[in-house]
Amino acid sequence: MTAVKPYKVPRSTLVVIYTAKLEVLLIERADRPGYWQSVTGSQEHGEPLVQTAMREVMEETGIDANRFALTDWLHKNVYEIYPIWRHRYAPGTTHNTEHVFGLQIPDRVSVKLSSEEHLQYVWLSHDKAAPLCFSTSNRDALLDLPRRVAIQ
Repeated sequence: MTAVKPYKVPRSTLVVIYTAKLEVLLIERADRPGYWQSVTGSQEHGEPLVQTAMREVMEETGIDANRFALTDWLHKNVYEIYPIWRHRYAPGTTHNTEHVFGLQIPDRVSVKLSSEEHLQYVWLSHDKAAPLCFSTSNRDALLDLPRRVAIQ
């Protein structure tokens, strides 16, 4: 008998992984080729958001966020869940609240992708990466990166 997967929590983290030179990591979704994004994922029931961010970074990239500077940007976005992904949430759930984090690493690192989730990755300057993001909140976070780094 197959176990029923619980509905996703409509709260997530977006983690912008970047270097001191403001190069950012983008990963391409396996379920939607051509959809590029930063690390993102849903909170598990009862999980603190910082743990969600660290877990998602490890699951999606193999990077141990405990080794680097993970910062809660204290910014959240509320957006409508794309209809193609609504079946993952409880019936009637149409919006998600995304909490934005930054993870600064010293330099580009090799990434170990989860083949079920992502096809490939690329490191690009934040301004060249931003237009590739399918998500407007992800694009905006990348464009805001220089300001965020300046106030840290």
